Amino acid sequence: MNAHLEQLSPQPLWRHFRTLCNTPRSSGQEAELVAILERWAEQQGLEHDRDDFGNLRLKKPATPGHEQAPGVILQGHLDMVAQANADHPHDFTRDPIETYVEAGWLRAHHTTLGADNGLGVAAALAILEDDTLVHGPLEALFTLEEETSMGGALNLGEEWLEGDLLLNLDSEDRGEVFIGCAGGADIVVEVQLPTAETGLDEVALELSLTGLLGGHSGMDIHLGRGNANRLLVRVLRVLEAYDIRLASYRGGTLRNAIPREAFATLLLPQDECDAVERRIGELEHELRAELAGVDDGLCLTVSRLESPPAEALNAQASHMLLAALNVAPYGVERMSSSVAGVMETSNNLGVVSLEQGRFHLCALVRSLRDSAVEAMADRFRGLFDLIGARTRVENAYPGWTPAPDSALLARFERLHLQLVGREPAVKVIHAGLECGILAGKYPHLEMISFGPSIRGAHSPDERVELSSVEEFWCLLRGLIEDLAAAPAADRA
Repeated sequence: MNAHLEQLSPQPLWRHFRTLCNTPRSSGQEAELVAILERWAEQQGLEHDRDDFGNLRLKKPATPGHEQAPGVILQGHLDMVAQANADHPHDFTRDPIETYVEAGWLRAHHTTLGADNGLGVAAALAILEDDTLVHGPLEALFTLEEETSMGGALNLGEEWLEGDLLLNLDSEDRGEVFIGCAGGADIVVEVQLPTAETGLDEVALELSLTGLLGGHSGMDIHLGRGNANRLLVRVLRVLEAYDIRLASYRGGTLRNAIPREAFATLLLPQDECDAVERRIGELEHELRAELAGVDDGLCLTVSRLESPPAEALNAQASHMLLAALNVAPYGVERMSSSVAGVMETSNNLGVVSLEQGRFHLCALVRSLRDSAVEAMADRFRGLFDLIGARTRVENAYPGWTPAPDSALLARFERLHLQLVGREPAVKVIHAGLECGILAGKYPHLEMISFGPSIRGAHSPDERVELSSVEEFWCLLRGLIEDLAAAPAADRA
């Protein structure tokens, strides 16, 4: 599968990316890939080991004569976001990612591509096998479960890594270098709500809101795209005028992806069906007009169910839940006052479900300030206390504090100007890179993050610009060779 990848340039990088595409590697299911990489390392004569969590490290000694150069750690995560279009039967535990090239971009058929962070991992592997490259001591650190919990970084072994400099290969814009990122946390809300049996005069309707672009819940949150959970709850609030009761709901599958689809089953009096169906048609027209030019694919449909569910939320519980969801925080909360043009705090209403009265919500809050994450969690707690729900914070991780005077950054800027013809834009990213966590465990490390241009990450629209991969590879090789010439006293 994906043999065409080996015809792309740079060939060593794409050969390794082919292996990643052909190996299922959703978060928590990286074991097969780890075993493949360990066998590959043994064939290459590279040292390899794992920490207690299972993060993988590969090591390569310095080119003779460059043993005193600062040690460089190439870092990326092995897992990928598993998202497929609802009408595409893809099993992420078994099926390979099917890729194709279109107009200078690599894409996948109806699923996420896994360029985030597969290209960074593939680049590190290609560097390790490149015997023409002059380099100091090299380590490649491949973490697990980054996309779901940052589990690999949070549980990384301490006093394990040996390098002085860390190159995070998990950012997504050519011509840019990142020196800071937001921290974040998951906010989980759960409650068992009271239900009532279906009445003799009640019928069931199934509502589907589909066709949205979705995207990365940090880097795309400011673009004004539709969030399926926000929009379908808005529809349901309008339909309360027809005495509906909510029976079930499911929207979004990942807390770090803007939800593209949401589905609800509701009960209502039989004599209101025709009016509801007409109103849904009007609401679809309204929503499409609001999202025109930003998210043009919205589709809102309704169908009657032959067999209604045995129960739904009682009228009061249904009203209270929809009211709470309608006012729940979402989107960009605040822009940074210290870094121009950078979002400080945002929240993604990522996963919402209701089944047999059991309600579950998982939102992802991102911020440059830990205090803002705590404040957002308290807003959720205060809101959902009103319906008797329990709110907890999980998987919290720190941000990465920018170091604009870093010698490593200065070296990269000079190299970028030399190789690309212009200096890179120095940025702080509104996404959860692992650098903040790694800095907490290894405070001596100097770090930067850079990568090729990836668009639509965390959605089936994910794609990578082929020419940017060649530029990324050139910069990575050039930087490693440049650092190999640095004396031990010059930590960058």
